[in-house]
Order: sequence, then C-alpha cells, then structure tokens
Amino acid sequence: MARPYWTGQVQISLVSFGVSLYVATESKSQISFHQISRSTGERIRHQKVLQSAAEGDEPAEAVRNDEIVKGYEYSKGKYVIIEPGELDNLRVPSKHTIAVSQFIDQSDLNPEYVEKPYFVVPENDMQTEAFAVVRQALVNTGKVAIGKVAFSGREHIVAVTPAGANERGMMAYTLRYQNEIRDQRDYFRDIKDAEISEDSLEMAEALIAKRSAKFDLGKFEDGYEVAVKELVDAKLKNLPIPKDEAPRVSNGKVVNLMDALRKSLGTETASSRPPKKPVASTKEPARKGMGLVKTPAAKGVRRKSA
Repeated sequence: MARPYWTGQVQISLVSFGVSLYVATESKSQISFHQISRSTGERIRHQKVLQSAAEGDEPAEAVRNDEIVKGYEYSKGKYVIIEPGELDNLRVPSKHTIAVSQFIDQSDLNPEYVEKPYFVVPENDMQTEAFAVVRQALVNTGKVAIGKVAFSGREHIVAVTPAGANERGMMAYTLRYQNEIRDQRDYFRDIKDAEISEDSLEMAEALIAKRSAKFDLGKFEDGYEVAVKELVDAKLKNLPIPKDEAPRVSNGKVVNLMDALRKSLGTETASSRPPKKPVASTKEPARKGMGLVKTPAAKGVRRKSA
C-alpha cells in the first residue's frame, strides 16, 4: 500500500480515533510535451536567475537551489523571507486533527464544491472499532461529517462520508471555499423562460430512458490522448497528418424539436395527435444535492493558509 498522504485524528465531541488519508486519484495520461528549439531540435532548459540579472545585458547565472527560499510580498517589491521550518511549525490545529463541526444531509453536498477525493482508513487495528461505529452511524443517518484539515500549504474544508455500500472504509472530500465559486446568477440570470409542451417532455424523458445504463468509468477513454498518438505515429511514419473534421453545417432550416426527438427515438411515424397545452416552464425550484452553502458565492468564508 502507498504511504498515507495525511495521518491524524478524527474528533467528534469527546470521541476520537486515528485515521490515514490516501490520495484517491492519479494521473494516467501518457501524453507529455517538452519545449524544444525548432532550428536545432534540442530541448529547452529553464533556469532560475535573479530578476536584476535577467533584466541586464550580461548572461544570467543560475541561482543554486539551496539559496532559494519563500518570500511573502508585504509591499510592492518588498518581501519577508519565510523559512521552511517556520511553515512546518505554524500553529494550525487541523494539521493533526479533523475536528467535526457539524453533520449535513448527503443531498446538501453540491458537486461543484468537491475538489479532491481521499480514501480514509483506520490508522491501525486499535482504531477500527470507533471507525466502524462512526461509519455505520453515518450510513444509518444519511449524514456527512464536516470539518477542516490542513495540508499542502492551506487549510481545507473536508467532508467525510461512508464509502460504497459494500465497502468498509470512508471517503474524505476536500471542498472549495464559497469565495472560490463564481456566482451562478451571473451566468444563469439571462436565460429566458420557455414553455414546455407535455409531448416534447414525454419524448425527452423516453430518450433519456432509452440511453440510460449503469455508469461504468472503464468504458471511457481520453480521446485527446488517442488523437495525439495518431498524430505522432503519422509523423514518425511519414503518413498524411490527420485533420479535424468540421462539424456539419445546417442548411439554415430551424430543426423542429419534436421531429428531432422522434428521430432520436426511431419513432418518426409517431401518433399525429394534436399537441397538448404547455404545462411547465424551465424555471426550476432551488436545487438540492451536494452543497454546503445555499447562498451565492458573493461573500465567502475567508480562506486560511496552513
């Protein structure tokens, strides 16, 4: 098993138990590019140099790694030097403990707030009982534990929830702060209301039902990566370079929604009964599902740094 990304305590009031967090995702892309000189084909290397040297006429000398430290710009062009050990010793309780501050319904955790997933396991066998009891309690109540955890140079909001029904572990999801989410009203307010006929709605629902299937991530592949490999292969073998095909341009005619739905369902000879009176509007009630904060992101929680 890989090394844990974070190890510490989960604390719920007076109950606490040790856990380890493991990063749940990894990059599998096999496509990477380097910067090279068009004229010589040599790879370009980047060096860290002093700003004053880079702005001068003389060749700049690279700065050694052991001379480079972090600096916080407190005024234009003025910095406070921060040593690595000083950051390690910051007094941030959530570096060691996820203190659960509240529980929320699973339906209140909006997808746009989720940043990155982690696997949560007991730190050792002695922690398993408390871990299992809290996990089962979350399953039975349909709740998600909310707290904070500090790593990677900042303090994150974190949601802890049971893993799949047949799993024994839990999942932790770091969440974005409210001020990191753009106000959706800026994008949605200009969408016009539209009347929806019952016929077209029934056809759309039938199309969805026809295309519905159990979600299987293994069926998907990165089409961009496949196309890049085809391009590289063509260049190596001196074959014609594959080119993007322009999308089909309509002949200017407005597509009838009902005709498009019928064709999609393969029912072009559907009943010609008269359409029913419009019964709905695209205006939807306030949405539920994965969100910590229901208010717009105009005035968010100020972010702390670890």
